[in-house]
Amino acid sequence: MDLTILYRGPLASCDYDCPYCPFAKRRDSGEQLRADRAALERFTAWAAEQTGDRLSVLFTPWGEGLVRSWYRRALVGLSHLPHVERVAVQTNLSGRTGWLAEAERDKVALWCTYHPGQTPYERFLGRCRELTALGVRHSVGVVGLAEHLEEARRLRSALPSEVYLWVNAAEGHTYTDEEADLWTALDPLFPYSRFPHRSAGLPCRTGESVVSVDGDGTVRRCHFVRAELGNLYDGSYRKALGPRGCPLEVCDCHIGYVHLETLPLYDVFAGGVLERIPARPAPAAPDGPLGGRARPRRESAADGLVTSRGPVPDGLVGPDPAGRRPLPFVTR
Repeated sequence: MDLTILYRGPLASCDYDCPYCPFAKRRDSGEQLRADRAALERFTAWAAEQTGDRLSVLFTPWGEGLVRSWYRRALVGLSHLPHVERVAVQTNLSGRTGWLAEAERDKVALWCTYHPGQTPYERFLGRCRELTALGVRHSVGVVGLAEHLEEARRLRSALPSEVYLWVNAAEGHTYTDEEADLWTALDPLFPYSRFPHRSAGLPCRTGESVVSVDGDGTVRRCHFVRAELGNLYDGSYRKALGPRGCPLEVCDCHIGYVHLETLPLYDVFAGGVLERIPARPAPAAPDGPLGGRARPRRESAADGLVTSRGPVPDGLVGPDPAGRRPLPFVTR
């Protein structure tokens, strides 16, 4: 079985305090940190035993993982397992990077976010240059707030051309077309983030070849659907895997909508889905993230299609969209 796992343990402490960050914020106690460490070590031990499967793992902690030794060890250890195709982590890149020299560089990758105001620009850029020198695959990105634009431009000009700089639409922020154009000039794929994507009943790889796992081993189709598929450690999740339509109206987070079969992003990010690295220089997204004309903004959000980011476009893109059909809702 080929399985991609999005792992998120109980860790919630972060060394940054970004006001725009939707993630949980707390100072983890020693007991909480020990629990997170035990959960992660249990997961990596399980992964090491799955020699009959091919695994890819993305760590998506609520807090910052790489300042904790057990996350660094997990990335190094998993990268050396023959049946692990890729191991990646979302990080603010605040910690040292030299430990990555011990990892299998063809397998380990980092999804790095630059937070202006939380870390000096030169320090962050220096860490990016260390990754390049080490030969570690990485993408770099920012949240698309107006006050970040000049710093993002500065970073883009300093990074090697082969390092993809992505831009996430800010939560709760509306972009005019003119504002969106400024961010699209930096990240041609920004339109995919600017708008949410209709997902209700549409085919998605989550729940079939992609799952979310928490610190207790509870398996869900993704981070955004609470229905449980079973448990990782007793194997009960396996019988629940299969094609299923999305039960949510829309999907507006990259780690969710990248897996929608109605979007072409597995082709765009071929070989780099987990670390958010396009297969080639990022192509321009179609007009509107779903490849169609944007609707006028509606006055009511009753149908779930109006969001604070702007109107939702019509249409679908992807190989032979006419041949795709919605799947039934499945909660297990």
